Amino acid sequence: MSEIPADLKYLETHQWVRVSDDGTATVGVTDYAQEQLGDVVYIGLPEVGDSVTGGEEAGVAESVKSASDVFSPVTGEVIEVNEALEEEPEKVNEDPYGEGWLFRVKLVDKGELDGLMDAAAYGDLLADG
Repeated sequence: MSEIPADLKYLETHQWVRVSDDGTATVGVTDYAQEQLGDVVYIGLPEVGDSVTGGEEAGVAESVKSASDVFSPVTGEVIEVNEALEEEPEKVNEDPYGEGWLFRVKLVDKGELDGLMDAAAYGDLLADG
């Protein structure tokens, strides 16, 4: 069973978001997503200063067996990208909720989080297959 941290919000497309007290949001792919991808060999991320829109494509994750779009769970301005992934994309496989994070966003609307799944709902999604 995939790990599903309770303090995160989730998209149906298997991305997560963690919101900090300062209104910034960290985005990554879930444990389930990295398992499905297999060995990640490349991560394409937005640029700092780019705008991302909740539910829309913001990057790409490529593995030895497939490529998958990465969607942003939230809308805002990209304020940081995980540059370590350029040299070590495998961090997404090794630690998807920690060192394998993808990018950080300055949130436009915290209310947008209400439309995302909590851990229980995401777990149900995975269980339903």
